[in-house]
Amino acid sequence: MFAHCKSDRTRKLLAAVALFALALAFAGSAYADKKKPAPAADAPKLGDLRTKAYFDTSKIVWPNPPAIARIRFVDLFTGEKVDPNLFSKKNEKPKQKWMDRLAGTTPVEDIRVKELPFQLIRTYGVAVDSKGLIYAADQGVGAIFIFNPETKAVELIANGKQAHLGMISGLAMDDNDRLFVADVKLHRVDVFNSKHQLEAAFGAEVLATPASIAIDTENRFVYIVDTQNDVVDVFDADNFKLLRKLGTPGNKHTLTAPGTFSLPEGVAVDKDGNVYITDTFNDRVEIFDADGGFIRTFGKNGDGPADFERPKGIAVDCDGHIWVADAAQDMVKVFNQEGRLLIYFGQHGEYPGKFMGIYGITIDKNNRVITSETFPGRVQVFRYVTDAEFEAEKKRRESGDQKPASASAEQKPAAASPTNPVSVAGTDSAAK
Repeated sequence: MFAHCKSDRTRKLLAAVALFALALAFAGSAYADKKKPAPAADAPKLGDLRTKAYFDTSKIVWPNPPAIARIRFVDLFTGEKVDPNLFSKKNEKPKQKWMDRLAGTTPVEDIRVKELPFQLIRTYGVAVDSKGLIYAADQGVGAIFIFNPETKAVELIANGKQAHLGMISGLAMDDNDRLFVADVKLHRVDVFNSKHQLEAAFGAEVLATPASIAIDTENRFVYIVDTQNDVVDVFDADNFKLLRKLGTPGNKHTLTAPGTFSLPEGVAVDKDGNVYITDTFNDRVEIFDADGGFIRTFGKNGDGPADFERPKGIAVDCDGHIWVADAAQDMVKVFNQEGRLLIYFGQHGEYPGKFMGIYGITIDKNNRVITSETFPGRVQVFRYVTDAEFEAEKKRRESGDQKPASASAEQKPAAASPTNPVSVAGTDSAAK
C-alpha cells in the first residue's frame, strides 16, 4: 500500500516538473519571438538613399495649386548607379589574423576601391546635347558625367583616361554637339567632338580663370567668362580667335559702373544674340547686344526674393525669360526682360526642388531646366511650362473642358511640406 502511494506521489511529482518545464519553454519562446523584430519589408537600400525620393515627386510644382503650374520637378542625378551588394556583409571575407594585418599582407584584390561607382562631389557647369544627354562638370571627381535621362546610364569623360583635365568649370554645347569645357587650372577651353574626342584647345594666352561658357550658334561667337580678369572674352566659334572683350580688365573686382564687372560668373545668349552676364560681386545682371553694345542692367544686393546675394548661373528660355541661380539664397529666380521678378523656387535643403550650393543652370530645346549643385554634387531637372502651354491650359479651364491641354500644363495637387519648397511671386500669369 505504501509502495503504491509512493509510486503515485512520484508520478505526480514528475508530472508537475514536466508541466513546469513546458511552461518555461513556452515563456522563453514567447519572449524570443517578442524580442526579435519583424524584418522590414521595404527598407531602403544604401545605394538608393541619394537617388530615390520616398514620396510622389510628380506633385512638386510651382506655383501651388489651383494655379496653373509653370515649373515642374522632373528628375535628379547624383552619379553612377550604386550596387548595394558592394556593401553587403554577406560578401565580406573572414577577417585576417592580427599577425597578417601587422605584416601588411592584405591581398590587393580585397581592396575594392576600384569597384566603387563615381558620384558627383562638386558640380559646376551643365550642358545638353542634341540627343538630350546631360553633361555635368565635376571638379571633385575630375570628370565630366554624361547622364542619359531615359535609360539612366552614366558615362564619364575622365581625367587621365579620355582626356587630360585640370580643374573643369563651365560647359557649353554647339549645334554640332561639340562640347566646350572651361579649365581653370590649365587656363584654356578644350573642345571635344561628338564622339568625346579632344579636337582643339584655345585661350591659354588670354584666359586667367575661365568659368562659364555660352555659344551664339547664329553669329558664331563663343563667350567665355574670365572671372579673375573681370571680363567676358568673345572668340570666333570656328577658328577660336579672340574678337573682343566685354568689360574692363584688371581692376581686381572694384568696378561698379554699368558695362563693367566685379567677379562675373555666368553667361547666356538668347535667340536674338543678346548676351546676359551675372556680375556676381555687384549682385546684378548685365545685358549686351551681339555687337558688344551695353543694353541695360538690373538687380541689387539684398535678401529679398527679387534681390541677389551671389548670382552665379544664368539661362534664357524660349519665351525670353531670364533664369538666375542665386548661390547664397539657393534659389532660382525668373525675371522678364525689364528685370521684374516673375517666379522663384528653391531654398537650402536636400529634398528635390531644394538646393545645396546651386551653381549652374541651362535650358534645352525641350524646355528642360537643368541645375547643378556643389555641396554635395547633384544635378536636378525641371520642366518649364511655356507661355503657349500656359495659355492653352488657361483657355481649357475657362471653357470647362476636363481634359488637360497638355501633360506639362496639367495641374496636380502639391506635395506636402517639407517636400514642396514653393515660393511664388504673382498669380496664374506668373512667368508670363
